[in-house]
Amino acid sequence: MLIRSTSNAFRSYLSSFCIVCFLLLSPCATAQITHASQGRLDENATEALRKAASRFNQNVAFTVTATSFSSEKKLLSKQTAQVRYHKGKYRLSLPDQELISDGTTLWHWNKQASEVAISNVSTDDVDFLNPASLLTNYPQLFKPKYIRTDADGTAVIDLQPHSARNFHKLRLFIREEDGLLLRIEVHKFDSSRELYEISDFKRAATPASQFTFTPADHPSVEVIDMR
Repeated sequence: MLIRSTSNAFRSYLSSFCIVCFLLLSPCATAQITHASQGRLDENATEALRKAASRFNQNVAFTVTATSFSSEKKLLSKQTAQVRYHKGKYRLSLPDQELISDGTTLWHWNKQASEVAISNVSTDDVDFLNPASLLTNYPQLFKPKYIRTDADGTAVIDLQPHSARNFHKLRLFIREEDGLLLRIEVHKFDSSRELYEISDFKRAATPASQFTFTPADHPSVEVIDMR
């Protein structure tokens, strides 16, 4: 097993890779738009978000399909991953790599390159693979605004950031009947958009060992510690 500190080049590579694959989204110093909403509309938004957060109080599994569109609404990329989640911990699986988090540490295991990059989980970042964290901690990061309830019973809620991000709002679609989070739309300033769709949501027992990466169990994998 090899252990080394990451170089600036690797940091750039890892950041770009995560963005391209829609695995993580980091804050960016850019213009900010925030809007205040008042009264009953905020209460409706808060209730929908509370109900959605409660769905993640159990050990669950689901599929995330991430799609990116240009400002001209052209499809740029599409990626599907399997996620297991429990109390702030998750394991995301793709054919050649995995993202594993115990809620404090994040392991990015690139199986094709036979290396794993280790970093700390940041509470300032918006991690769309950890929707429970977003739904629970949104008051510190966003201002909620109830938009409407569609004919099929789906509540549409906007989250507008308190501080500068590379997007001006998140739009969440939550099934009012049972609080199931169906979709997250990331609306960017250049009119491009990212879409995260959640499907196959179900209870699924996952051992705690699945939410950590143990280098000793993978002696041929190079460890790159970015902490």
